[in-house]
Amino acid sequence: MSDDRTIPAQFISVAEKREDQTGIIYLGTRFTYRRIRQMADSFAAAMLEKGLTPGQKVIIYVPNSIQWVVAWLGIQRAGGVCVPITPIYTPSDLEYIANDSDAEAIVCADTNFGYVKKVLPETKMKIVVITRMTEMLPAWKRFYGYLFDIVPGGKTQLDENTFEMGKLIKAHAGRSMELPARSGQDLAEILYTGGTTKHPKGVPITHALFLASADEQIRVSQPLFPAADNVIMANAPLFHVLGQTCSLATLLVGGSLILQPKVNLDATFESIRRFRARTMIGVPTLYRMMLEHDRLDQYDMHSVDYWYSAGDVLPVEVGKRWQEKFGKPIYQGYGATETCGGVAMCPTDIDNPPKSIGRIVPSKSVQIVNPAFLSPVEPGKPGELIVSSPHMVKAYINKPEETAEAFVELEGKIWYRTADVVSMDADGNLYFVDRTVDTIKHKGYRVSASEIEAVLQEHHAVVASCVVGIPDEKMGERIKAFVVLKEDIKGITGYDLTKWCRESLVSYKVPQYIEFRDMLPKSKVGKLLRREIRDEEKRMSEQ
Repeated sequence: MSDDRTIPAQFISVAEKREDQTGIIYLGTRFTYRRIRQMADSFAAAMLEKGLTPGQKVIIYVPNSIQWVVAWLGIQRAGGVCVPITPIYTPSDLEYIANDSDAEAIVCADTNFGYVKKVLPETKMKIVVITRMTEMLPAWKRFYGYLFDIVPGGKTQLDENTFEMGKLIKAHAGRSMELPARSGQDLAEILYTGGTTKHPKGVPITHALFLASADEQIRVSQPLFPAADNVIMANAPLFHVLGQTCSLATLLVGGSLILQPKVNLDATFESIRRFRARTMIGVPTLYRMMLEHDRLDQYDMHSVDYWYSAGDVLPVEVGKRWQEKFGKPIYQGYGATETCGGVAMCPTDIDNPPKSIGRIVPSKSVQIVNPAFLSPVEPGKPGELIVSSPHMVKAYINKPEETAEAFVELEGKIWYRTADVVSMDADGNLYFVDRTVDTIKHKGYRVSASEIEAVLQEHHAVVASCVVGIPDEKMGERIKAFVVLKEDIKGITGYDLTKWCRESLVSYKVPQYIEFRDMLPKSKVGKLLRREIRDEEKRMSEQ
């Protein structure tokens, strides 16, 4: 794929060949490639008329939907830069990202308009485009939704700078426009990590980087079926790199994408059955929830050949149960926003080892190094994974200190420090060991918090766990586990879980303390925040 090609150009090329084929299925309604292109072009014309200039940033503050895709394609077609964010961000989050990215416009759901209106005076945003989650659906579906009060709605207020997306698209349908010239090296979007620092970090993604990474990742399943025949059940958010490169990217190769505004298991099962999905994208927690769903056996989901999990390590127990139930594996992958998704993905034409998170994809170069000295470790030994690529992200937006910590130059190349400890076997299979910042030092041993969490989560009563090190003068750190039990479980004690751990872990890895919680802190994108638990324990020890 040419380095000069842009995302809109690639989509148009595919849309011209697949005009009457289904591109998106949103809440049961099919949208052809022709219709998606027409709506995206109309939205681009509307944004140009409202003053969007090349390189200007536009926030997309909308759940997974046909509107999200139309906005994403239309903004880039008009020469703008997309800034997709989670629709559950609060006003303070929204204000921070708007100012950090210098966004001058926003596309928001009607349910989020109140937050947008609140922060407008504190930002540079001048143009607001509002969409309702059902406005692109047939009239009878909209009527049914509002009649039975199953569509959430928000109060909106239009003025000279606030518009309705549906009306803009209708008013600019078929309009000719002079499109700004863009190249593969221009910014396509800024993705914000939900990460481990106080504020999310903006990662600039060029058209060339996105196209190279997305094409590579969306074609991993080709040994199972042609990429153009893929029908993907997208249960990963489109504002996240996983949802983009492993779901949204199917529109750039001719496949179909099933979208719903939020995850609903029965709706997921029914969509897979009705539309004969070939792929499902999800995180390990979702696969566990599916296995434990009371009505799982009522749906036929055997059309899916490619079950894909990323975002965290899939517990061996979940993978084993899935294989036994469906006769097909869950393929794993590993990536980061800074690498535009996949660094390693499990091939679909071999039997992958149970704990493998995949093999390195062709576009990426990696080294496994000593975190302190950045020198290579011995083959097979664990170390920090660093990644480089021809289209490498080289810096965060407005974050020089974080950039200096995360990006290093070695041997004339820029490398991204993942802060993840991994190992690689002789066959090139990658295995996740731990986050470097989450390694516990106990009795002189380096203990993986993730390993203990995985063991705890394989207990039938446990739904979530978090393990941290508690400072101790004699031991260095003691191991403490925070555990959330399933709602219907009673009578499980810390002793029971300690005994369970002793069956799988060597003695020095068994938690000394177990505390039961109703919930655990997570980031806006669902990542466990061990840092908050550690900080809480530190404050308690200082009292």
